Amino acid sequence: MFQLKLDFKMEKPELPRDMDKLMVSFLKASLQNYSQELYEALYSEHKSIIKSYTFSFFLPGARFEKEKIFLDKENFAMFFSDADLGESIHFFNAFKKMRGIRYPINGNSMELVFVRPKQCREITDHEIVVKMLSSLIVRRHNPEDNTDIYYTCDQPGFAQTLKENVENLLKKKNIPLSTEDFSIESVKGKKIVASVFGRSTDASIGIYKLTGAPELLNYLYLSGIGSRRSEGHGKFEVMW
Repeated sequence: MFQLKLDFKMEKPELPRDMDKLMVSFLKASLQNYSQELYEALYSEHKSIIKSYTFSFFLPGARFEKEKIFLDKENFAMFFSDADLGESIHFFNAFKKMRGIRYPINGNSMELVFVRPKQCREITDHEIVVKMLSSLIVRRHNPEDNTDIYYTCDQPGFAQTLKENVENLLKKKNIPLSTEDFSIESVKGKKIVASVFGRSTDASIGIYKLTGAPELLNYLYLSGIGSRRSEGHGKFEVMW
């Protein structure tokens, strides 16, 4: 099991507040530069495709303003993980092809200077305590009227809806793992309002206990949990 660490440098130590838009566009550019076939398989214009990857950021000294994020240095890092090993290798190769290419950011630019795999500790326990590295978005979608309800860690329905999100991921990806024993419990959870492609969305951060079969927990460790994972939400680290 591994994840990828991408190190970027910028002209100026600032980033747009909507980091999800920036990094999704970078992912798309990376795939188009590497394989049009893989790009179309993941980002088809004709249908919504559920992804098995997620990412988070390390932003040194980040100060969040209305439109921008100001950093202490002209560097930041992204941590990317994918539960599909073959797909993860393709992303690694795609990212390597983007090294040294200046990527524009509205009056600024960023450049991928280094990408490397980092080993992840395999989960062998049925209970783990995790810390969210990016916001956890738990959504129940009503296809009849195309509406969404978002649940945070302090609300009834949070745990059940998250389980439904996990079941939907496994079903759409045709992954034969059971969610029978899966559960989440807030240890030190906190409600926040996250920006999701410019829209304010109820979400959660903090520390949680996850219970389930180790095979399932390992899958979620790489894919992320909840909704909007492929837009930089739901990534966690294992504390113990």
